[in-house]
Amino acid sequence: MLRRIFALLCSVCLVASLSCSRGGGGGGSGKITIAVIPKGTTHEFWKSVHAGANKAARELGVDVTWKGPVREDDRAEQVRVVEDFVARGVDGIVLAPLDDKALVPSLKEATARKIPVVIIDSDVAWEGRASFVATDNVEAGAAAARRLAELVGKKGRVAMMRYLEGSASTMAREKGFLGALGKEFPDVRVVSENQ
Repeated sequence: MLRRIFALLCSVCLVASLSCSRGGGGGGSGKITIAVIPKGTTHEFWKSVHAGANKAARELGVDVTWKGPVREDDRAEQVRVVEDFVARGVDGIVLAPLDDKALVPSLKEATARKIPVVIIDSDVAWEGRASFVATDNVEAGAAAARRLAELVGKKGRVAMMRYLEGSASTMAREKGFLGALGKEFPDVRVVSENQ
């Protein structure tokens, strides 16, 4: 349910920005076309976002084109997907970036072509977005640290396993996790944080 609300919110933000900046449209077809580009297409989380985006499309009367890399570590493929949608001239893009820097040139090209971009899930080092919708990932990492500290009796040795280097959301979670452990649980020692 939360993921569907998340997708609906992204679509509403994008439709609102399209209405303000372009007067709606979709190239004369009467329907706005929004490209939704996830980090990957096979993980259950992204499948639920896809379902939410489709539901929002039906409710808002827009066309959603869903395309992304199969794997959540294929930055080059995600860049190609963004470039393709920009070249096709879609009315808007909703993007969950795999990398906080690699997509910036493509996103700048989107705004140069007056294509609004909503960033979801992970931030990107670019101020041109129409909106940003995501979890407070630093706080999410801190919450994980607090739960782990509880589970180990607030003392002991722990390891933090990294998920995806270069992804703003996971880097923020790592920061929150390590920060909370360091400040709140001095008897919990992190033996590895870079694997």
